[in-house]
Amino acid sequence: MSFSAYPDPVAAEAPIGIFDSGVGALSVLRHVQARLPSEHLLCFADSAYAPYGGKSDAEIIERTLAVASFLVTQKVKAIVVACNTATAAAIDALRQQYPDLIVVGVEPGLKPAAVFSKSGKAGVLATASTLASHRFIALRDQIAESTGVTFLTQACVGLVDQIEKGELSSPETALMLERYVTPLLRGGADTLALGCTHYPFVQPLIEAIAERESAVPVTIIDTGEAVSRQLERLLQQRGLQRFENMPGSLAAFTTGSQSSLENAFAKLLNLHPQVTALKAQATA
Repeated sequence: MSFSAYPDPVAAEAPIGIFDSGVGALSVLRHVQARLPSEHLLCFADSAYAPYGGKSDAEIIERTLAVASFLVTQKVKAIVVACNTATAAAIDALRQQYPDLIVVGVEPGLKPAAVFSKSGKAGVLATASTLASHRFIALRDQIAESTGVTFLTQACVGLVDQIEKGELSSPETALMLERYVTPLLRGGADTLALGCTHYPFVQPLIEAIAERESAVPVTIIDTGEAVSRQLERLLQQRGLQRFENMPGSLAAFTTGSQSSLENAFAKLLNLHPQVTALKAQATA
């Protein structure tokens, strides 16, 4: 499916592009679909280059701009960077490249984590790249100073790979999460921000650990809802929201395996969109 026939790239009928290095895009897409059911959506999983978390900023910027370039050929009216790592490393470059396009990134949930925390300690689960980024550090320090909340951070090495493989409840994934989540809870965190869009798909395991290890209720922050609200606000601001009684369409692209993304849609969202596999260099 292609939307390239649309003559006006900023018409309300134009699609919204949502991308990540892999299936993390789906966790944001479900919130966008729920809030904006009439919108046409294009989902792009850059799986041939997943995960972004272990790559340099230069590599992440290169991939982000390559994927965005492809989405622009599909005449999108907005791009959602459904990846914390890519947002931290590349969203400024993306906005500079396409100043007239709506570009929405994801934040690692520090603000809501601080709001919901009663203990004054909030845990953040994210990739090493996100936690080391200047964008994250500046936001963490700013919120910590203004709220007095202490952020306990944990780099979840290997977790994205487990989720990409579909191992959402395997013993290996459960043990990995035990190592990452338990120290945050024992350190006093009563909120956990999921600072990677892949992580909501293992939220049941995280909730089980929190219920067992914490003496108090633990709030888990999935930032996909906030992304959908920001996207809606910007579409309305520019008069680009699509208002129709019929639901919008959904198509997907991947630089990885077509069947793998089809299976992910079916398993994670019970959706069956048309998926097109692209050669990795086709997006460059």
